[in-house]
Amino acid sequence: MTGEVRAPLECVAFMLVKDNHVLAEKRKLTKPLVPGAVALPGGHMEDDEHPEDALSRELLEELGVLARRVVYVCTLLHRAEEVRKIHYFAVESWEGEILNREAEALLWFPFDELHTLDLVIDRVAVHEYLRVYQNLED
Repeated sequence: MTGEVRAPLECVAFMLVKDNHVLAEKRKLTKPLVPGAVALPGGHMEDDEHPEDALSRELLEELGVLARRVVYVCTLLHRAEEVRKIHYFAVESWEGEILNREAEALLWFPFDELHTLDLVIDRVAVHEYLRVYQNLED
């Protein structure tokens, strides 16, 4: 077997969390990757950018907000047209009004409706957030 082995494409994804709900986006139909899907927002990391810096940049670019309280959730590998290494964060508080700068629509959904997310990898990340941060007393 021959071929070039490429490093995974580094990305960040985030879930804004408020009142037992999480914010997702309905992706525009013009997006090359999973057009029209309901997914957690995020984007690619640039050059040698650290995940936390990419998170701050993407939050501002996509939603117009600044994170105030953030927790790291997990890092997962996802095979799309190339392998993506996605660093997931939960944003538990933020500054600014949420603006829709990139998506077809923004949707708040309750934690008990994880099936709303079209991507299994996003459902796994939200489940991990709930397991680690919401059920600490269990």
